[in-house]
Amino acid sequence: MATRLPPLNALKAFEASARHLSFTKAADELFVTQAAVSHQIKSLENHLGIKLFMRKNRALLLTEEGQSYYLDIKDIFTALQDATQRLLARNSKGAITVSLHPSLAIQWLVPRLSDFSRLYPDIDVRISADDRDEDTLTDDVDIAFYYGRGNWPGVIADRMMTEYLQPVCAPSLLEDLSKHGQLAAIEDLSGQTLLHDTSRRDWKRFFKNVGIHSRNVDQGPIFSHSALVLQAAIHGQGIALGHNLLAKPEIEAGRLIAPFSEVLVNKDAFYIVCRSPLQEGGRIAQFREWVLDTVAEEEQAIDEDKIN
Repeated sequence: MATRLPPLNALKAFEASARHLSFTKAADELFVTQAAVSHQIKSLENHLGIKLFMRKNRALLLTEEGQSYYLDIKDIFTALQDATQRLLARNSKGAITVSLHPSLAIQWLVPRLSDFSRLYPDIDVRISADDRDEDTLTDDVDIAFYYGRGNWPGVIADRMMTEYLQPVCAPSLLEDLSKHGQLAAIEDLSGQTLLHDTSRRDWKRFFKNVGIHSRNVDQGPIFSHSALVLQAAIHGQGIALGHNLLAKPEIEAGRLIAPFSEVLVNKDAFYIVCRSPLQEGGRIAQFREWVLDTVAEEEQAIDEDKIN
């Protein structure tokens, strides 16, 4: 019994021959002669000490052992092909992979991607929306968005904008509560259903910041993502602390409203992160600069609205 793997060329010849049930078609696929394929199959059978093919009525058939072996290795070859295609696609000239939290992807990046595509039609952006740890930039990612204080080693981290949390709710809920005088002042928040993002910490910090003692801060549903909190608020299920970057499109569309001007400024923020120094400067640098320019334009628009 063999104690080492068979030669790869022999395995390739076997896989192609078993798939086509033809040495000739296998030879055409592999760009070799039929004699070369036949030689590789004979070499593999000698290596294994097992007959893999037989001929019957001039047709090429797999033996029982050959059929079993083919079924075991065909998925391996498919996986190798898929892995190679992913690698080539990722390293192709016009592609970058961007990793970020689902909420930021849904609420901020995806709605703006068409603007980037118009500016850079030759760059394909692949979005990987996940909750990966924010520590190191993995090899399969070109650019990431992290949330924190910006102190990650070995990367360039650019803060996107000053961020704050502000109470938001559905216009219909505000109208209903206002009719009954239940949300006339910010103090009235202490009696409402509060929607929480991951934990109840943010609402506790908000009430402490505005000097209100809340009797219901330890109540209300908790959601795993900011986007889910906003959706719950849109459907009138309570009042959320909306992140200004994420809540902005919902407020502009009229699906959410901010009934009070008081905000809680965050020490943490979203950062766009890439390796240091910038690798393959072109497409990575262009995406990074587009994000920072877009954020700067939006922040300037907000400041102008406040002045007017």
